[in-house]
Amino acid sequence: MKPSKVLIIDDEPLMRLSMTDALRAVGHEVSAASTGQEAAEFLAAASFDIVVSDLRLPGMSGLDLLRLGKERSPLTEVIMITAHGSVETAVQAMKLGAYDYLLKPFAMDELLMTIDRATKMLALRQENVELREQLEGRFSFEGILGKNSRMREVLEKVKLVAATDSTVLIVGESGTGKELVANAIHRSSPRRDQAIVKVSCAALPETLLEAELFGHEKGAFTGAMRQRRGRFELAHRGTLFLDEIGEVSPVVQVKLLRVLQERQFERVGGNETIEVDVRVVCATQKDLKKEVQAGRFREDLYYRLNVVPVVLPPLRERKEDVPVIAESMLQARSTRGGKSLKGFSQAAWGVLLRYSFPGNVRELENMIERGVALSRPNEEVEVWNLCGHAGCPFLGGPPQPDCGLCHEGLSGTVRAPGEIEPLAAARDQFERQYIESALDRTEGKKLLAAKLLGLSRKALWEKCKRYGIEVGKDEKESSDEESG
Repeated sequence: MKPSKVLIIDDEPLMRLSMTDALRAVGHEVSAASTGQEAAEFLAAASFDIVVSDLRLPGMSGLDLLRLGKERSPLTEVIMITAHGSVETAVQAMKLGAYDYLLKPFAMDELLMTIDRATKMLALRQENVELREQLEGRFSFEGILGKNSRMREVLEKVKLVAATDSTVLIVGESGTGKELVANAIHRSSPRRDQAIVKVSCAALPETLLEAELFGHEKGAFTGAMRQRRGRFELAHRGTLFLDEIGEVSPVVQVKLLRVLQERQFERVGGNETIEVDVRVVCATQKDLKKEVQAGRFREDLYYRLNVVPVVLPPLRERKEDVPVIAESMLQARSTRGGKSLKGFSQAAWGVLLRYSFPGNVRELENMIERGVALSRPNEEVEVWNLCGHAGCPFLGGPPQPDCGLCHEGLSGTVRAPGEIEPLAAARDQFERQYIESALDRTEGKKLLAAKLLGLSRKALWEKCKRYGIEVGKDEKESSDEESG
């Protein structure tokens, strides 16, 4: 077990020396103080895993020191010792966060056992933190899920930039999660305790957007019955999220540029210069560089906004994320709706893995919500639940003109009404398509695909051979070695 860094505080020299020697003998790193003030200086200068403190100390009580230690290092465990113990002081110490409470005189073995338990708990807590960080770091960040290598790079960049005040430009198709990224940046930033204020630049005409961003004075225009603060003022010391920044008019672009450069502006119809401290995060579906070349977006504003670009790949380019997102959404929606479901059927999984999701994560979210709403409790979510219409081809109906799943997700599987193929052929067709989907998700890595499908590598190779799915020579030889 890793030794702990321990601080001992006791005004009795012999007791202090005895505890120090006993702890050092078993490998702990020990510092010692004789007064509360000396201990406070130790705590200010270094961090400790465990603090062992007498309750009565010259200059500062043990309880005051306990409060101070927990304020400076909440994860440090504090063990109180005293010859003047009572139930009241024990309860008070535990309420303040003490790990344990020992009464003098105590055997040194008792102290060592208490230190040992505290050390094990600290190690377990650290292990849990590290495991959670590994999982979150690999697959998610602030509610954004992603196993795809490009998406993991995006999440890593978002984590890094969140700790700064840099302006961020998020680029991606509709539904890729640009607002989720903006929320993640704010929640992980030093401004997290302040507001994140959001403005959709595409939803307002030029005159209203200008007043919305910068506010207006009473009488500035028809209908301005009173002074109104704008979004920049409301976001002071927080974050301002400007969605669809590519839709901003040239007039407003000039004013935005000034705010970003000088951190000050005037309300519409006003003369007072207002200074603000705002972190700006923008999002757009457009290629702003092309907009600059076309003369529709100011080049100087583009470079002010594009300090840290974050490009979100569409869902069709990170298909391995579909199962992760779908499972998470299914669990969340079914829990919220109080409906227990058994997951997705194999047919539903096949469709989800083939579908291109032109609406990206937002479309997947709507699809899962529809599937949960239309599924019966304690059953699997089927394809027709995801489609949401009674004429789903899986129920023998024709493809619906407004259903992408019918036309794209079920391509190659839709049959004319009333036409039924043998069950074995349908099963083989689905199994082949499912294996191909797994291989696509793992970029042809058959060992990973086998794990994903719950098969041995040999079983997957045999199925690939049966269905005519190309298998590399090295994979065949590996399978032969396994069978041998």
